[in-house]
Amino acid sequence: MIDYRKYILSNGLTVLTHEAWDTPLATVNVLYNVGSRDEDPCRTGFAHLFEHLMFGGTERVPDFDAVVSSLGGDNNAFTSLDYTNYYITVPVEGLPAALMLEADRMASLALNAKSLEVQQRVVTEEYHQRFMNQPYGDMWLLLRPLCYKTHPYRWATIGADIRHVSEATLEDVRSFHERYYRADNAILAVAAPLKHEEMVAAVEKEWGAVRVSTECRRSMATERTYPQEEEQKEARRLVVKRDVPSKAVYLAWPMCDHWGRDFRACDLVSDVLSTGSSSRIYNAMVRPGQLVSEADAYISGEAGPGLMVLSAKVLPSVDVDAVADALRREAYLLAEKGLSQNELEKVQNRYESTFVYSQYKAADRAMALCHYTWLGDTGLVNREPEEYRRLTPDDIQRAAQAVFRPEHENILVYETD
Repeated sequence: MIDYRKYILSNGLTVLTHEAWDTPLATVNVLYNVGSRDEDPCRTGFAHLFEHLMFGGTERVPDFDAVVSSLGGDNNAFTSLDYTNYYITVPVEGLPAALMLEADRMASLALNAKSLEVQQRVVTEEYHQRFMNQPYGDMWLLLRPLCYKTHPYRWATIGADIRHVSEATLEDVRSFHERYYRADNAILAVAAPLKHEEMVAAVEKEWGAVRVSTECRRSMATERTYPQEEEQKEARRLVVKRDVPSKAVYLAWPMCDHWGRDFRACDLVSDVLSTGSSSRIYNAMVRPGQLVSEADAYISGEAGPGLMVLSAKVLPSVDVDAVADALRREAYLLAEKGLSQNELEKVQNRYESTFVYSQYKAADRAMALCHYTWLGDTGLVNREPEEYRRLTPDDIQRAAQAVFRPEHENILVYETD
């Protein structure tokens, strides 16, 4: 169980503290309620660009990373479709400095032509290296616009067109920073071997007067609306040729959002199909002499309407459509016949062990506190395994029936050059 307390500062910042007596370290985790789904369709990739720009320094602290290193700490960040997350972990004596660093770059980031140009080059190079020059690296760049026609999930965090980043102006990025990098659009968690009162006092000292908005706006996931997809009426197919080691196939179906009745059941549907060597897809398709070298099933996991994805790398002598049929067969069999209580308990046990292990480090607990608070229910940081335990075989079958519908299918095929 994660013991935590929640506070709201006068400037709207949501603060969570966790007394982590099992570590000599302190972690400051800051989640900003801005992801790629919040971007203008003509200005995509900005949330990810800002992940880079936020390490560019301020007048007070020109070299952010150097100061973190001098404290004996480390730091990093990531951008998702839903939000952008930053963390710093330092020896507990460095907590005031870590809080200062985060508050300073939120309020006084040095946005100038030079820093923008540098990070534009970095992001553009990342686009080419990670997405265009890696086998299957452009999968999400292809699959998302195939599955989504209206919702901003139709582009990946790198952006719909890398030119949106490379052609961004200083005015563009300053406007983005002013709109989203505010205290009332952030959730901050501190995990340290200190009393709650000590931690919140340290936060108040560094963050209390930061970026007070004229109208305080809370930073919960449910408080924004986005264009919604119309129900898909027929299957879609995209075939591309690439310089890849083997042919590959990706099948994707739309599913509910994170608050939907079947979200957790869909998560376990994917586990039943592909998690572990005893899973259905592994036994049907991956074992020696079968159809594929590897296969997987997973949900994309966004807060909004997500995707159920089944994928496979195809063996040289095997037809891609035969592999797609085999994947469908396992999906539809689960929807038609369901599963046993024993099979369900196996994936529930695996989920719970993974969940518990994911909170082993205090830094992970701080991140989880921010995530569940952003979702609107901080208490799920402790209750989530219980929610999964409540699922029944009927719940799993119902979710599979709702998702695996032929007219909702999207298929992406990689052919070799």
